[in-house]
Amino acid sequence: MSSRRSSRSRQSGSSRISDDQISDLVSKLQHLIPELRRRRSDKVSASKVLQETCNYIRNLHREVDDLSDRLSELLSSTDDNSAEAAIIRSLLNY
Repeated sequence: MSSRRSSRSRQSGSSRISDDQISDLVSKLQHLIPELRRRRSDKVSASKVLQETCNYIRNLHREVDDLSDRLSELLSSTDDNSAEAAIIRSLLNY
């Protein structure tokens, strides 16, 4: 038995995840990530799925930061009491 398997078998029953569950979760991730959905092949390694998932999440964080910066700039150029400012503040969760 490999050390990975033996350490897995030592975990408590409630926290253990089966190989089938891991495969199912990786498959679900694969369908959620645009880069992986576009591929014609259904066979993608779990490590590739996890790598692409991390890249996708990083990109989403960058997009959120960029949009937040743009909204902040827009807010600074509007009248504080305007309807537009209220909308921007609600988007920024001020």
